Amino acid sequence: MKKILSAVLLILFGAVLGLRAEAKGHLFIIGGGDRPASLTQQFIALAERAGGKIVVFPMASATPAESGAGQVKEFLELGAKSAEFHILTHDQAMKPEAAEILNGAGGIYFTGGDQIRVTQALLGTPVQAKLLEIYEKGAVIGGTSAGAAIMSEVMITGDEKTKPKAGQEFSILKANNVITVPGLGFIKTAIVDQHFATRKRHNRLISLVAEHPKLVGIGIDESTAIVVNPDGTFDVVGEKDVVVYDPTNAKVTITPDKSVGITGMTMHVLLPGAKFDLKTRTVIT
Repeated sequence: MKKILSAVLLILFGAVLGLRAEAKGHLFIIGGGDRPASLTQQFIALAERAGGKIVVFPMASATPAESGAGQVKEFLELGAKSAEFHILTHDQAMKPEAAEILNGAGGIYFTGGDQIRVTQALLGTPVQAKLLEIYEKGAVIGGTSAGAAIMSEVMITGDEKTKPKAGQEFSILKANNVITVPGLGFIKTAIVDQHFATRKRHNRLISLVAEHPKLVGIGIDESTAIVVNPDGTFDVVGEKDVVVYDPTNAKVTITPDKSVGITGMTMHVLLPGAKFDLKTRTVIT
């Protein structure tokens, strides 16, 4: 019965996602690694403007209580007036009253770890519906590493169907190899990847762009973030770079053995201070 209810809720939330008006909130998507204090302070400022309280979801972590407490401590030390963390299972998140923990929240933050743990807990629940609602009304939704991956509707899991030897992960350009599952769906026009240049993740994002040529691939490096604005643009902030793969005018070839060929794809390497328009797929100068 629970599985049937979850499936129905997923369909309903999918309809909401497809029909919703332009969100008034921001997405603060961090590529992982060490975060300069300025990034955290910028997130806090957006949360304060939207209502104040910051709610941390640390379920991606293998030690969520420790991760949650540490993140709350960081927010408070850097100027947040109110921050708290909550660890939810799927059964807990399915209860309508669970969404009440988001009442009054101006910012939601997802920690790093394994993104599958987050979607298993929240996907298709009243908590996910409330997250989308407060984002539409003006809250900032942020996350780092795994907390970045969950932002897109097509979510990279970190696994691949081939079983490479250690150190040879994602060493090929192949379609139907990178394993994806539904993410929380805050961003529907792009696939987000994290730790991007540092961990040499170009192959897996290019492979996914070939499979999903209507989506932009966004690879965010460590100590760097994109801030997605209500108008559909994003700003690059932090210390390193963001890579964008735009297949709008590309010709994609996928052979019977799933090898990938792409011609005419546009690639941008954006430094801090750059701005990109996700609607027109252009760099704003």
